[in-house]
Amino acid sequence: MPDTHKNSVGGNAGDGYLASSSTRYACGLSALTTDEADPNGFARAIATEAAAIDAGFALLFFSQSLVDAAALSLALKTHAPSLGYAGCSTAGEITPQGLEEGHILALLLPSASFSTVSTMVENLSSSGMDRITGEVAALRRLLRGRAGRSTSTFALCFIDGLSYAEEAVTSAIHWGLDDIPLIGGSAGDDLKFETTRLISNGRVASDSAIIVLIATEIPFHVFKTDNFIPTDEKLVVTASDPDHRIVREFNATNAAEEYAASVGIVPQTLTPLSFASHPVVVKVGGEYYCRSIQRMHPDGSLSFFCAIDDGVVLSIAQPKNMVEATRTALQDVERKLGGIDMVLGFDCVLRRLDARNRQVFRDISELYRTNNVIGFGTYGEQYRSMHLNQTFTGIAFGERQAAE
Repeated sequence: MPDTHKNSVGGNAGDGYLASSSTRYACGLSALTTDEADPNGFARAIATEAAAIDAGFALLFFSQSLVDAAALSLALKTHAPSLGYAGCSTAGEITPQGLEEGHILALLLPSASFSTVSTMVENLSSSGMDRITGEVAALRRLLRGRAGRSTSTFALCFIDGLSYAEEAVTSAIHWGLDDIPLIGGSAGDDLKFETTRLISNGRVASDSAIIVLIATEIPFHVFKTDNFIPTDEKLVVTASDPDHRIVREFNATNAAEEYAASVGIVPQTLTPLSFASHPVVVKVGGEYYCRSIQRMHPDGSLSFFCAIDDGVVLSIAQPKNMVEATRTALQDVERKLGGIDMVLGFDCVLRRLDARNRQVFRDISELYRTNNVIGFGTYGEQYRSMHLNQTFTGIAFGERQAAE
């Protein structure tokens, strides 16, 4: 079982002010979380825990409703100047206590078990994808100089979830990785759809992506899971704005009206909950992948979380039991690893909305808690070469520690 304890990171000693909790896992990873708007206090807690476990790198996921990205970055520079880090804003968090909102979460990677290199690629809207592939190649060379021969490598990416660039960026990263598995999540902003933020070693940016390569002797397994089944109900995109991921018409009819008719909802009542409960999927290479709708505009056009274009054929999907589908996926991973110590997970915000709508939010939260899942709610998920929606992507770490 992981070792969990409380830390006082603000207020006066002895006054019961408990702004954070920390959880240490058998593989050496340590998670800290807080719901207090005190970036300096949390950064001090991170510095203390990093010193205790000799952590060289941290992953950070934070709600912008709680803390400003620049303030958090400055606090880390002040209180943990030697600690490398990367992270992004969220649409909800997955803490050791389960599904939460309005938190900051830090995952510390001990240097004894994890060798980590990272880079931030800014100005995605004007960057060539060759540049990203080149950055990945440079990271691989850098990591080879640090990691031992017995280690295995995986890659993480965090991308501005409002950049309209996730497909191209994910493909470019994957191209440069060769056989290194990639997972990640698109940064969110608590469903405001205004601005997301990414932070990396003192830099704060939007319209950017962060690539992290991690080598470790700890056994791990990368996986994904979703909970939908395609039906025979088809929607063909007949008018769209691909650059902004907007569909104006399905089947030569107003997009919102046609979608609503297909799922049996009055168009005027469409909400994010409607889109979460009635996803649409596209078939790629024999598999179906979700292409989630973000919101409806006053003219009845629909914004998507994923790339869209004229001629794309979408199928209305029928959701299946989210809790059982997720539990089955975790059990499968546990068998492959011989036991799960903890899971770093990237969970689509629409799954969270759908869980609330179907009144299984507590069940999913408890499933994540008992399987030691931590991570954040995303505006999209990355898995190998694909950018996905309404999916959970994760990397599970095994129970044994790295060989000494």
